Amino acid sequence: MSMDFTLGRDAIARLCDRVEAAQQGAYAIPKLTDDYPNMTIGDGYAVQLELRRRFIAQGHRQVGWKAGLTSKAKMIQMGVNVPSIGFLTDRMARPESSAIKTSDLVHPRVECEVAFVMKKGLKGPGCTRQDVLDATDYVLPAVEIIDSRFSGFKFDLPSVVADNGSSARFVGGGRARYPADIDLRTLGVVMEKNGEIATLGASAAVLGHPAEAIAMLVNILAELGEELPAGSFVMSGGITEAIPVKPGDSIVARFQELGSVSMRFIE
Repeated sequence: MSMDFTLGRDAIARLCDRVEAAQQGAYAIPKLTDDYPNMTIGDGYAVQLELRRRFIAQGHRQVGWKAGLTSKAKMIQMGVNVPSIGFLTDRMARPESSAIKTSDLVHPRVECEVAFVMKKGLKGPGCTRQDVLDATDYVLPAVEIIDSRFSGFKFDLPSVVADNGSSARFVGGGRARYPADIDLRTLGVVMEKNGEIATLGASAAVLGHPAEAIAMLVNILAELGEELPAGSFVMSGGITEAIPVKPGDSIVARFQELGSVSMRFIE
């Protein structure tokens, strides 16, 4: 993915205003390319990094990054062919088994992911799966609550990147494991919604191996002049398609070898 930047600083700030207002006001907006048809993925990242700058200025603390659209199921669902990344802050984190409000979200959906916690920093280009495994302290199971801020859940890659990869909330739980002790390619995962199986999959759905998604994320960061710091919490992308949730729903994600993560949703 090569980053072309075409929009000027004023346009980036205006688009960031739109995204920030939609996220904080929990309302849907038309996709950004409706008004800026020439907007590139690079422009999307420029908006995302401006959003991060604003959030940090408001007192958020960045805790890590997420890879999105990393499974064939998600790429097909969203009509894209390359993954995207987004930043994660402390204000997006929710405790295991907690009640998560939906009134401050637009189109909440949940997906199961393997999260990596880094003991060493990584930088691209040329970061590999093995580099990621060598730099990982431990992995744990997680559920990401994604929330596209675009009307009708219709968007393209520049818009979703600008919307911080639809990041909204995340919940880590289960049992932390060293990557060397489990086969990260073949982990089965089942998502239950209100006691019924909603979807299931295996971790190989994420680019053949979840660490590939982290390597790609590090290489995208390099194109943005960024690196992945030690201590980062990194989500490797949805193993299954995203499942819509509403108040009253309870979700349990059960991961082979990694235990389960649960949460419920309220108004």
